[in-house]
Amino acid sequence: MKANPSNIILIGMPGSGKSTVGVLLAKLTSRSFIDTDLLIQTHEGRCLQDIVDRDGYLSLRRIEENILLELVCNNHIVATGGSAVYSQAAMGHLKRDGIVVFLDVDLPSLQARIFDFSTRGLAKRPDQSIADLFIERRTLYRKYADVTIVCIGLNHEAVCSRILEELDTVKKETGLSHDAPPGL
Repeated sequence: MKANPSNIILIGMPGSGKSTVGVLLAKLTSRSFIDTDLLIQTHEGRCLQDIVDRDGYLSLRRIEENILLELVCNNHIVATGGSAVYSQAAMGHLKRDGIVVFLDVDLPSLQARIFDFSTRGLAKRPDQSIADLFIERRTLYRKYADVTIVCIGLNHEAVCSRILEELDTVKKETGLSHDAPPGL
C-alpha cells in the first residue's frame, strides 16, 4: 500500500454487499465507483455464468485477473468479483494505490441472500460446494485485507459507517496525510 492510497477496494464473497456498499460508499466519499464484474461482462460481451458454463471457472479467473491488472484508477471505490483474491498479482496491483476492505459475511447470511448460486457466475470447481468455497476464499480474503468489516446484523448504511470509521483509524495509525481523500 502506498503512503496515500486513494482507492478503497472491496473484497468478499458473492452476496456480501460489495456492489451495493460500493455505490453508497462512493457517494459518501465523493469517489467514482467501479464494479469489476461489470467490466468483465462488458469486455467479454456476456454474463459471468455464460463464461463459466462455456469456458470453465479457470477461464473466468484468468479473465478477471487480466481485467484487474489493466485497471488503473485513482480516487475510486472498486467492488471486485469474489474470486479476485485468487490472483496474487492482481491483488498486489490493487493494493499499490488502495486499501483493501473485506466485507465478512457469514455463510448462513450469504445463503439467505442468494437463493440460487448456480446463476451467479461463480469461479468455483464444479464439485465444490458453497460451504467449501466459503472456507477456501475466507482465508484468502483475510490474507489480503487491510481492514475487515464483520457485516453480520448490519444494513448497508451501517457497513459504510463502519468502513469509514475503520479507515479513519488506519489513517491515524499509519500517519497518512490529512490531504488524503475523505474516508481515508
